Amino acid sequence: MCYDVKISLESQLKRAARRGDASAVDEIMEKLIPLTDLPLFHASGFTHPEVLIYTDRSPDYPEVATWGLVPHWVNDAEQLKKTWNTTLNAREETIFKKPSFRESAKNSRCLIYADGFYEHRHFNKKTYPYFIFRKDKEPMIFAGLYSEWTNPEHGGKLNTFSIVTTTANTILSKIHNNPKLKEPRMPVILPDALADKWLIGYDDPLDKSTLEDLIKAYPNDALDAYTVAKLRGKDYMGNTEAISEPLHYEELPTLDMD
Repeated sequence: MCYDVKISLESQLKRAARRGDASAVDEIMEKLIPLTDLPLFHASGFTHPEVLIYTDRSPDYPEVATWGLVPHWVNDAEQLKKTWNTTLNAREETIFKKPSFRESAKNSRCLIYADGFYEHRHFNKKTYPYFIFRKDKEPMIFAGLYSEWTNPEHGGKLNTFSIVTTTANTILSKIHNNPKLKEPRMPVILPDALADKWLIGYDDPLDKSTLEDLIKAYPNDALDAYTVAKLRGKDYMGNTEAISEPLHYEELPTLDMD
């Protein structure tokens, strides 16, 4: 799963800076960033933060979107509230089947650039948060789905997204070890060279196999992780820079990263 993330301005602007020009970045900083909740040193998806996503509509210039996909068929704000806590993640096994995701999986896919994500390890009936990131310190590129919802009451539009998840690799299997879950999960992290393929539209149903080939667990040797301060409860520091810094727990055995 992927419910807790770290998303900095630098990671969100990486694609625009690399693919665009300095004036585009300046425009994003002036017009879009004030509409977001960035920077997010830690944010839970259940707070529905607003960040930047890159879509097929504008591959190099981002759009503001709220975490928690709202399908176009949602009738009103009340149904929206009941829906978007269940659409923070989209399981890759069902994105072409579930009514909430299938239209977006076919026609509306996006990229979310992030510094990394947080996950909890269970040990002796306690949970310990880890921060997971790329070893090369480059931004992770999450595979996402997006949907533009129109509020029927006043016609206002809300851009929303979900992060696609897959079966965990070895490292995440050791961290995301909640015994109550059927299996450990992780977000789909796209290699830099393949990210653009996620945005390409496919009209032929046979072409969905091309997308499915992109949905793989990220290589173990490209990731690193360490424990951080509590992300819940009375000791939670909130959205502060220190929340993502390493914190050692004496009672917790060292995690085998192989």
